[in-house]
Amino acid sequence: MSITLEKKKELIGQFKRHEGDTGSPEVQVAILTERINNLTGHFKAHAKDHHSRRGLLKMVGRRKSLLNYLQRLDIERYRKIVASLGLRK
Repeated sequence: MSITLEKKKELIGQFKRHEGDTGSPEVQVAILTERINNLTGHFKAHAKDHHSRRGLLKMVGRRKSLLNYLQRLDIERYRKIVASLGLRK
């Protein structure tokens, strides 16, 4: 259900803005997106797991807040992260 340390390091390396960056909005959105995708697959097998579904909804809300912040801060960074993660259709 959770992401592995290797996958997390890979995401940080791909979306970091500078050396040592682990908390920029881009990195946070990428990690949240990976966790959301993992949980979405979990619900295909465990449809009645409502406790985990609440956590999923909280993660989606946090990702939405970060994306709104990034959109207000710098629209180009927002467009880049959305395109690279394939969030908006």
